[in-house]
Amino acid sequence: MIPAYNEASQIGGVLDTIPDFVDKIVVVDDASPDDTSDVVGQYQKHHSRIVLLRHAMNQGCGGALATGFIWARDNGMDIAVRMDGDGQMNPDDLPALLDPVSRGTADYAKGNRLVTGQAYQIIPKVRYFGNAFLSLLTKIASGYWHVADFQSGYTAMNEKVLHTIDWQKMYKRYGQPNDLMVRLNIYNFRVADVPVDAVYHVGEKSGIQIRKVIFTLSWLLVKMFLWRMKEKYIIRDFHPLVFFYTLGMMFGITTMLLITRMMYYKWIMGFFPSTSSLAAMFSFMSASLFTLFAMWFDMEANKDLKCGMFYEKRRE
Repeated sequence: MIPAYNEASQIGGVLDTIPDFVDKIVVVDDASPDDTSDVVGQYQKHHSRIVLLRHAMNQGCGGALATGFIWARDNGMDIAVRMDGDGQMNPDDLPALLDPVSRGTADYAKGNRLVTGQAYQIIPKVRYFGNAFLSLLTKIASGYWHVADFQSGYTAMNEKVLHTIDWQKMYKRYGQPNDLMVRLNIYNFRVADVPVDAVYHVGEKSGIQIRKVIFTLSWLLVKMFLWRMKEKYIIRDFHPLVFFYTLGMMFGITTMLLITRMMYYKWIMGFFPSTSSLAAMFSFMSASLFTLFAMWFDMEANKDLKCGMFYEKRRE
C-alpha cells in the first residue's frame, strides 16, 4: 500500500525497487495536483501488478491508507504492507518486516528507526525529539510499552487485522499510526518492533510542521487513551487499573489546584501557607503512585502482546 500525495518525483524510484515477491502494488493517489497519477499510469502499462486508486478529494495519509487497506481486505490479500511514496523506506528491509507476520508470531509489525545509533545523525533533530516525545505518549495511550518510533509508517499486517479494524473510523491525518496502535491494542493484536534503516535526504519534501502536530497529536492521544480505557478495561473486560488511573487524575487535578492556591497566597500575602503546601505534597505523591501503579497494571495486562525485537535483517 503506497499512499501518495505530490510524489511525482519520488514514486518512480519507489516502484522500481519493490521486490519481485510482492504480488500487488496499490498506489493511492490522494488527489495530488502534480503528475503522480500520470507517472504511476506509465508504470502500469509495463507492470500488471500495479494498481492505481485515485481520490477525487484529498483525505490525508490515513484516508489514503484506509482506501488501500479496504482494497487489500476485499481482494483477499494475506499480508498488507505500507510503504510511503517518498523513498524514505528501504525495500531491502521488507523481508525482515514480513518475517514475524508470515511466521505467525505477530499480527502486526512496524519498523523502528531509532534502534541504531545512526538515527540520531540522520533524522532531523526536531523530528527526532518530536518523535521520541510522541512515542512516550503513545506507549501510555496504546498500551504497547515495548514498541517505539510509533511515527514510522513502514508496517505489515496480517489478514486478521485487515478484517478486524474499521478502516473508515481510523484517524485520517498525521496521527494515523498512533490511532491505529490504540485500535490494535483493544483487539489484543500482537505487535513486533523491527529495526529498519532511517532514510532521509533522498529528494523528499515534507509538509509536516512538528511544532504544530505535537499539540494536535497530544490531544488525539489523550482522547484515544480514554477511549481505550473504556473499550478495553470497562466494556470488554473489566480491570481495576481504571480506578488507579482515575484516582491518579483526580489527585493530579487536586495538586494543580493546591499549587495555584499556594501561588495566590505567596503573591498576596508573601508566604506559602503550610497546610496547603503539605496537602499539595501529599496529593502529588498520591497522584504519582496511583498513576505508576496503573501503568504497571497496564504493562502486565498487555505483556502477552509483546513479540520482542526482531533483529533478523538482511546483510550483504
